[in-house]
Amino acid sequence: MKNIYYIGGSPCSGKSTIAQILSAKYNLYYFKADDYLEQYAKSGALKGYEICRKQCSMSAEEIWMREPVLQCEEELMFYREIFEFIQKELRRLADMQHGSILTEGAAYLPELMEKINISKNRYLSIIPSSEFQVSHYRKREWISSVLEGCQDKEAAFSNWMKRDIMFAKEVQKQCERGNFKYIINDGSMRTDELARKAAAYFGLRY
Repeated sequence: MKNIYYIGGSPCSGKSTIAQILSAKYNLYYFKADDYLEQYAKSGALKGYEICRKQCSMSAEEIWMREPVLQCEEELMFYREIFEFIQKELRRLADMQHGSILTEGAAYLPELMEKINISKNRYLSIIPSSEFQVSHYRKREWISSVLEGCQDKEAAFSNWMKRDIMFAKEVQKQCERGNFKYIINDGSMRTDELARKAAAYFGLRY
């Protein structure tokens, strides 16, 4: 699938914003993997995958009141379990689309990109600083609905943020081990500058 550009990285890093800008500017088909996570979790559960089955059965209280280290470990395992479903969908889209595809999501771990031999200039991670991540999460209107059912929403949110900070560090480590390009988004760079950097890395004329 040579006509696919991948943007990975931690949640709340600006992946979706950059993907939307680039897909519109270069007429790329945009596939947002995060929109299908629930569907993939159900598919994995049907196949007996441990973390998919667990995620499909847990309440919000059970999800967010776990230790953040465990949350992070299971998040990584979840993406490993569902990666086959994402790849299947991308193959289907590649067969349908005449142009190129831009896809983004936290599921695109560097270790998984390495396993499918993605060219280095077709994969980029965007990783938020912890301060940028927490401040931008708090602006999301849907946060309260995700935490609905948690007795202590502030503690649950704190666990969530700790999980994603750990996740970001792990993605950065994997990028460095695999020699994949990543950008740290700490909020000091304008969105159009981030998009320009991503386009340049992908070899797209901005």
